[in-house]
Amino acid sequence: MMLLSPAAERSQDGLLSVLGELLEAQSHCELFGLELGSGTGQHVVHFAQEMPFVTWQPSDIKEEARNSIRAYIGATKAKKVLEPVYLDASQPWEKWAGLPQNSCHIIIAINLLQYSPFSTAEGVFKGSGQILKQNGLLMTYGPYAINGTITPICNEQLDQTLRQMNPDWGLPDVDVLRQLAFSNGMRMERMKTVGNLSIQRTWIRSPRKNIYDT
Repeated sequence: MMLLSPAAERSQDGLLSVLGELLEAQSHCELFGLELGSGTGQHVVHFAQEMPFVTWQPSDIKEEARNSIRAYIGATKAKKVLEPVYLDASQPWEKWAGLPQNSCHIIIAINLLQYSPFSTAEGVFKGSGQILKQNGLLMTYGPYAINGTITPICNEQLDQTLRQMNPDWGLPDVDVLRQLAFSNGMRMERMKTVGNLSIQRTWIRSPRKNIYDT
């Protein structure tokens, strides 16, 4: 059964525009993308329909979500979306559905870091540091704390609501994410507001110096 998220419907065009900008220089290539926590499947199917040069691997830990993704694939006949897989991003990358190292051009996580414990954020950056190709991109989206401060008041209320739902959830702090990125060979490349309150951040896997380089 196709699940419907009004929030996903509102954000999908803005996120598509950002993805188009990020991948424009590679649009002549065949790319491979991974979505972590795909949820209903609305985003990944929309992206696939508008960006035929990217083959997407959707994933989610919930069977209900994976069934919804399958339903969207069937209803839209999206040819560039693979069968959804179970993937727990908090686990080591070796357990990421068999994806090999250096296999992804882009990984996206939409509102995943906010609705997950910190171990998931750690896993996202550790795994992306392994799964992404050199200069590959990780795009995260959602509201964040900055230096421990959350603004505006509606985001502060969202953080409180999330923590009431699960004490381990909440808006992640950008400075903490920067440290996670750095420790996994990545850096923040850019940020952009999408919609009124949520921020899209792009992290790039930095080139690593080969020990045999002279």
